[in-house]
Amino acid sequence: MKTILLTSAGMQVKAEILKLLSKPANQTRVAHIITASKVEKNTAYVEEELRAMGAVGFQVTNVDIEAKTTNELRNILQDKDIIYVQGGNTFYLLKHAKTSGFDIIVKELIDKGIIYIGVSAGSYIACPTIEMAIWKHQDRNRIGLTDLTALHLVPFLLSVHYTPKYKEILKKAIKQTQYPVRILTDKQALLVRGEEVMLVGSGTAVLL
Repeated sequence: MKTILLTSAGMQVKAEILKLLSKPANQTRVAHIITASKVEKNTAYVEEELRAMGAVGFQVTNVDIEAKTTNELRNILQDKDIIYVQGGNTFYLLKHAKTSGFDIIVKELIDKGIIYIGVSAGSYIACPTIEMAIWKHQDRNRIGLTDLTALHLVPFLLSVHYTPKYKEILKKAIKQTQYPVRILTDKQALLVRGEEVMLVGSGTAVLL
């Protein structure tokens, strides 16, 4: 059964991540996909995430999917328990997910029971498209990506890092997309188990 946890802010929902483990944290091997962060000026959030993962004992391997071949990635990822796709620039991440073959491999791994955890951009690429990456102007399409079709691991779009100041922007955008939209604060995540989708973390669902 596939297990996907789509988060707004990663280890801020640490308790929900730990509930998914089938073995102790210090025996859990995590592939930390850092590609989206490479084009960000401020990467302090990545270091913070690494500290949080280290604190619970995860065996973390940083992986940059850019310029990797499909076979290289398959070899790197096949023995991992969690594929943890870090945030950053969604467009850059999606481009290299496709050119490296990560988009294909990750589906194979999920089907084998490996857990996919997305953080912000890492959650966005799990959706059918990444159109929501421009709704709040949180990302810049610096690479001129024209095909925004994403991995379609889930049948809905997400908007992460929600605060009330984004309410009107999102209400307008939601009316213009063909997909259902789920909204997450930084303290929330969506857990997908098979076909079931549950809101986890703290706070009630944001409905606009």
